[in-house]
Amino acid sequence: MTSPVLEKAAAQALRSIGPDALRALADGLSLGRSRAELLTTRTSPGFAGFVAPVLDAVAAHSVSASAAAAYLQGLASGYGIRAGEQDVALVWSGPSSHRVPVRSTSRILLRLVTESRSELIMMTYSARRYAPLAAALQEAAARGVVIDVVVETLQGAGSALAEVEPASAFSGVPGLRIWHWPLANRTERGAKTHAKLAVADRRVLLTTSANFTQSGVDRNIEAGVLVTGGSAPTRAAEHIQELQRQGILQRYR
Repeated sequence: MTSPVLEKAAAQALRSIGPDALRALADGLSLGRSRAELLTTRTSPGFAGFVAPVLDAVAAHSVSASAAAAYLQGLASGYGIRAGEQDVALVWSGPSSHRVPVRSTSRILLRLVTESRSELIMMTYSARRYAPLAAALQEAAARGVVIDVVVETLQGAGSALAEVEPASAFSGVPGLRIWHWPLANRTERGAKTHAKLAVADRRVLLTTSANFTQSGVDRNIEAGVLVTGGSAPTRAAEHIQELQRQGILQRYR
């Protein structure tokens, strides 16, 4: 038997730390590990904070470790099956067509940021401060989302970008980490950081031709793809983090 409190805490943990981490927690419960050990099963940001309510519910409602482990394993497996079901939709900026309804880049980007719960990774070539996006990022940071943004620099863009650094569009968001591709790490002369994408919780991926400016997400005719579920969001996040780990992408100062 489980309890509504445990089910709610487990569902929140699943959305925030993912099915693999939940399985690791279940394995620890099955092995009879202590609370301190269970809270440090993973070192990823926020893990202990989302696991603690699960363990509290197990203890408060006298759920056996074996029953709790079985429930968490089943929950993670069900989520994995659902996550494997991929949905792909086109996303457009610019003028709309009444005969062919399309999803708006600005709305999708803001929704992706607003609905993120634990991790948000963004990459853009050009960026200018866009008030709705800045506000959404502020709110995401306030609820504990870890935010990484990769941008091009004026130096990296050469004469293609001017006036203000793209990084300045994201200033003032507490804890937000900005990354760039240093010229010294570019093996080909003239190579640019030209990708535009956003990944939320390794579950939703937006890849688009639109830069993260008001013109890009609202005014220009730009096209992109929104991928929900499947392996693409995870792979995109993993690739960017591997570039960070190898030092190809470095923190922007």
